[in-house]
This record gives sequence, C-alpha cells and structure tokens, in this order.
Amino acid sequence: MAKVKPFKAVRPTRAIVGLVAARPYQSYTIEERESRMDYNPYSFLHIVNPGYKYDQVITGEERYKLVRNRYLEFKEDGIFIQDEKPSFYVYKIVNRHGQEFNGIIAATSAEDYEKDIIKKHEETIANREQTFKNYLQTVGFNAEPVLLTYPDNDIIKSIIIETQKGHAEFEFTMTYRDTHYLWKIDNQETNALIEKEFEHIETIYIADGHHRSASSFLYYKDQKEKNSSHNGSESYNYFMSYLIPESDLVIQEFCRLIKDLNGLSKEEFLIKLDANFRIKNRGQEPYSPSKPHHFSMYLDGEFYSLYLRKTIYNFETALEKLNAQLLYKTILQPILGIEDLRNDSRIEYIHGKHEVTSMKSSVDSGKFSVGFGMCPATVEQMKEIADEGLKMPPKSTYILPKLRSAITIYEY
Repeated sequence: MAKVKPFKAVRPTRAIVGLVAARPYQSYTIEERESRMDYNPYSFLHIVNPGYKYDQVITGEERYKLVRNRYLEFKEDGIFIQDEKPSFYVYKIVNRHGQEFNGIIAATSAEDYEKDIIKKHEETIANREQTFKNYLQTVGFNAEPVLLTYPDNDIIKSIIIETQKGHAEFEFTMTYRDTHYLWKIDNQETNALIEKEFEHIETIYIADGHHRSASSFLYYKDQKEKNSSHNGSESYNYFMSYLIPESDLVIQEFCRLIKDLNGLSKEEFLIKLDANFRIKNRGQEPYSPSKPHHFSMYLDGEFYSLYLRKTIYNFETALEKLNAQLLYKTILQPILGIEDLRNDSRIEYIHGKHEVTSMKSSVDSGKFSVGFGMCPATVEQMKEIADEGLKMPPKSTYILPKLRSAITIYEY
C-alpha cells in the first residue's frame, strides 16, 4: 500500500510563476542560462546558480549555502509564498505536440522507497546520490518532483476531473510552448479519499528521477538516525513527487550513435551482424522499426533494417527482451567493444520525434560511423523489469512529461 500525503507547498505568486519556473539546470546551455538570468530576475536559475551574482563558479558546500541564501531572499521578497493548509496539487501539462498529462503532486514516502513499494528500473550512481543528499541537507528544500506512475484508478481520475472544473491557481505557457495548469486541493475529506485510494495501490513505479529518489531516501535515513525522538511524521520522511496514471505516461526511445567500428571494415562489420540478424539494405529510404527486436541502422550513407533471427529468441528475464539490452548484448558489447554504456566516450545518445533524421545527419557529418534505432520500451516492460529487481541499461527510456522546477517546492 502506497503512502502519499498532502503538504504545504511553497509556490511562486500567480503573476510571475511563468517567469520563475525553469527546466533542470543541466538541460540549458551556458548561453541559455546566462541569457535567462541576464533578463529575468525571477528565474529559479538565480537560486540554483548563485555564483552568477558574483560572476564566478562556486561549487560544493559553499554553493549549497548560497543556494539556501538565494532561496530565503526569494521568500523574503514575496516571490515565494507558502500555503497555509496541507494540500494535494492537481497538475496538468499540455505539450507542444498536444500530448496531455494529468496527475497529482504529493509527498511520497521514503519508507515506501525502502520497502520497494516505490520500485526502480534504473541503476543509480552512488556519488551522485550522495551529492544530492548533501545538497538537500544544506538547502532544506526540493523544487523538482520525482515522476511516479501508478495503475489507473477511477476514483483518483474522477477527483482530478472534478478539480479541473474549478479555477486553476496557475495557468502559464513556457517558451517550449508547453502549457501548465495547477489546482490546489485543501479539502480534508477529498484529501483523505486520495490518501485512501493510494493505500489500495500495492506498487508505484519511478518513471523519472531515480537519483533524486535515492538521495531523498539517504537524507531520510540520516535524519532519522540523528533524531532521537523520531516519530515518522517529520517532513524528511517524505519527498515530493508528481504521480500520473500509467495511461498518461509516454515513453520514447533513444538512438545510439557510435564513433567507430572497432577496427572493422564495413563489410566485416556486416558479416558479424549476420550471425544474429537478418539484414536488409534499404538504401536512402529512412527506416524506423515498428516491432520489438527489430532495429534500424544507418551506416555509410545507407539505411538498414536488422531483424533478430528467431533462433536467437530464448529469453529468461524481462530485461533480456528489452530492445536496448538486446542491442547491447548482440552488437555494442561483442562486436563494437563497448562495455560501459554510461561512460564510454565512443557512444552517444539522441532522442526526439525526428531521431531517424538526427541519426542520419550525425553519421553523415563524420563524427559517428554508425547509428542504431529501435522501438521504445513499454510501460509494461518497465514494470516487469522493476518487479524482477533488474535494471535497464542507461538511456533505455526517454520519459514524458518533462517537469519544471519551482512550481511547487517541498521544504524539509
């Protein structure tokens, strides 16, 4: 049974929320960040990049302390205001492609993470977990919710629909042309019903935000050990999440781009592929696979389709069926010599609606020798892999929606 709670969010005022909200810091180029901070004094980027004020790069604990200072200044100036009552927040995103996402921002349980009620499907890196845990310890807030998904629930859906009939607290459009809406639920009876419905849900899954979830759990463990009067109601027992039904979750694929053929000629490479795949040269005709275990390849100015030979179909786990894992085990590792998908400089990843075109142009530029495309993973695959306690390779999924920071803030 999943435990969710309403909380008193710190939020921007309605008039400037569109100016405050920001994408994750690392998603901006240096030029984009500087431009936004030059002309927008309300941007959340001023908080997470406090060194901008002093025209220098500041790192580590010193940076965390300055982040805390900038955050408190935003509160003192009335840019951020805390709600008076614990609330759930119905949050809707409509992106530029017309895709719509509806869910609830809530406080979710670190203990559920520990008990595997909140399940994971990606590996995390220990030093990144520790870094963000230290960040939370100093700054005392979290401004970007973890994206969680749960089985569709008619009662929760009806609450979301009914809430959206009322006046939205926020309605604003970002420069990426996605429109955001936020409604507050502070009615105790409705909130109790939401909590009750989530208690009936045995498992929820992390869709995006594995490192933030892991770091929040580490922070919870630290604070619990330090607090001799711990009772489970403290704010550190929870972390902020955006929960959406599985039917709203969109998973897109990443293409793999490889810089060389590991010393092989084109002909030698194709012969090695032939051991596991039926290969068809499609020439200049762009090819996107539409079935599991089918792959597209762009090599030396031509597209190829690769179909896994049926004699190879002998899968024992959900992970082995995953296209990204299959590509790694049949091509990237044994033929191209790529062992570490996360850190090998010979491989890069691209995603997006026009990934086949991007793959072609990246290889044609000469920077890469070959590119591979595949069908996206499904929600069911993601759940099966998590249920078996296994982890997907890096960049197996590109998850939508992509969230903005500082629309709601959870304080510790």
